[in-house]
Amino acid sequence: MPTLLSIPELAAALRLRDLSDPSSGPHAMQLLLDDVLSALTAAWECALDVQRRRPLVSVEDNYDRLGYAADAVTRDARYSRYVAETVMLRSHTTAGIPPALRALAAAPSPDVLVALPGLCYRRDTIDRLHVGAPHQVDLWRVTTRPQRGSDLEEMVARVVEAVLPGARYRLVPATHPYTVDGRQVDVETPAGWVELAECGLIAPAVLECAGLAPSRWNGLALGMGLDRALMLRKGVDDIRLLRSGDPRVATQMRDLAPWRPVSRQPPIRRDVSVVLDAAPDAELVGDAVRAALGPDAEQLESVSILAVTGYDELPVAARRRLGLRPGQVNALLRLVLRPLTGALTDEQANRLRDAVYTAVHRGPHHEWAGQPPG
Repeated sequence: MPTLLSIPELAAALRLRDLSDPSSGPHAMQLLLDDVLSALTAAWECALDVQRRRPLVSVEDNYDRLGYAADAVTRDARYSRYVAETVMLRSHTTAGIPPALRALAAAPSPDVLVALPGLCYRRDTIDRLHVGAPHQVDLWRVTTRPQRGSDLEEMVARVVEAVLPGARYRLVPATHPYTVDGRQVDVETPAGWVELAECGLIAPAVLECAGLAPSRWNGLALGMGLDRALMLRKGVDDIRLLRSGDPRVATQMRDLAPWRPVSRQPPIRRDVSVVLDAAPDAELVGDAVRAALGPDAEQLESVSILAVTGYDELPVAARRRLGLRPGQVNALLRLVLRPLTGALTDEQANRLRDAVYTAVHRGPHHEWAGQPPG
């Protein structure tokens, strides 16, 4: 039985605003998505079926019907958010594809673009490009017309042009259990190559599992992170800005015009030495920090792992000082605090530092920056 989300954790996840959904209020993400959908449907002259499915999905649809192996690491509760043994918060919008294909099998349309936008729920690192609940869109052209690699390349070209007009891009081989001839799509930016999407030809087994005979049906599948796409389009350098309530920021998130930077506070850094039971995973550390800080996690620009030292690598005196046991490690974490609005006092920064320390430290001795909790 996997570790399950608590009721408060589930409620917090379900309260989160979906920026891609017009019913939650206007946002630039919706305009970008409209540009992509218009570019594809105009080129293909196919039907468009935009589906906004609930974030609670069956484990079967999220993994099994998409071809994930029973022992795939992504199924581990360390990375997936289980609500019950057979129900989870979707880890990707692709979880909506099996039911969408089943519906298509029941009421066939010979050529349709199925678009599934929405929030996904993951355990992820904390930095300027990652959040625990990113927005994605799955774009699947399901058709009776034969689709080949050249059609996939044409789809990629149209998506990239809609997101970043004139951008250079490259296709890199990638493996997905639900595609054949999988690719990763990278775009060139001033900071280097950045992943924009992943794609491939729809795997026949996925169609067959949904009741669509691969002898008649085939198609193209592309998944894209909408947060990353919007940041690239507008030139935004911090993913937290997409949800900012600061009027100077929020008004700019109503259109696709280039980002005009607003004044921000200088970063506050806190280095934290902690004892951990095993070598740290940046994604799990990020998730633990988000859970510990709650809404205050928005004050963190990044959490990075600077160094990891094993029990056998430390001098005896250092082990005693830390209270390190065999099998444990000493890790040095760097917290960068920079609120999007307002400023933090040293006392507030120390309080956040100590909350993170409490959440991840597994040693018997403690080193507080401020007053000990409790």
